[in-house]
Amino acid sequence: MLSRHRIRFPQHDANQLGQDEVTFQVIEGQERHKLRFHDYSQIYLRPGLYEQLFYDRLKCTSPQKVGELLNLALDASAQNFSEMRVLDLGAGNGMMGEIMKRYGVSRLVGADIIPEAKAACDRDRPGVYDEYYVADFTHLKPELEEEISSWSIDCLTSVAALGFGDIPPNAFFQALQFVEVGGWVAFNIKESFLDNADTSGFSRFIRELIFSEYLDIHHLERYRHRLSIEGVPLYYFALVAQKTAKIPDNFLQVNNIED
Repeated sequence: MLSRHRIRFPQHDANQLGQDEVTFQVIEGQERHKLRFHDYSQIYLRPGLYEQLFYDRLKCTSPQKVGELLNLALDASAQNFSEMRVLDLGAGNGMMGEIMKRYGVSRLVGADIIPEAKAACDRDRPGVYDEYYVADFTHLKPELEEEISSWSIDCLTSVAALGFGDIPPNAFFQALQFVEVGGWVAFNIKESFLDNADTSGFSRFIRELIFSEYLDIHHLERYRHRLSIEGVPLYYFALVAQKTAKIPDNFLQVNNIED
């Protein structure tokens, strides 16, 4: 049974803040700790806090949604989850991995940049992943790149992890390069990332990728990701695609995409 925490949201209106700027308090005895929603290293140190905050209080549905759409796409293509070798990027404490495990994937590899994520996964969901790498995908060592390649990845998932500087374009691009041609990609992104008005590097990268010849889009759906602390729905897009060709190593440079 995971611990329950005393959580308090700020009284001021947070609507004008970015999702990564919103804060909350965790009350522990006589102490109050002010944390940002994206202070994952501190959140993961506290068993059950991530689930209580994002899933119990704010009703996040993204792992289930992305898993469901990937399953539908595989069924429509007469492919089985039981044959998939999945790389879960931004794996955190294993919530998406747990969904993938329920579908019976063949191999499941997690990756995150902070050691606290792996420690939380080992604590809360031991055995979900066949391997879990703590690594910066923007600067993978050759021996680690070779080891990840040896898993013969044919599906990449990334849920509630893209954008906001958590996973920059070149990190996601590196993960995509591990996916074999004919393999699958399933992820979610904030709805504004598909808006031409968003000129950030990550937004431009996703748009260029979606409309490129390297991905065949099977499913794109707008859905309620979670609630804000004011109870306002936050909408994301869930995307499932099949990799149709090797993406050139200079894809980011050709499209003038920076972090």
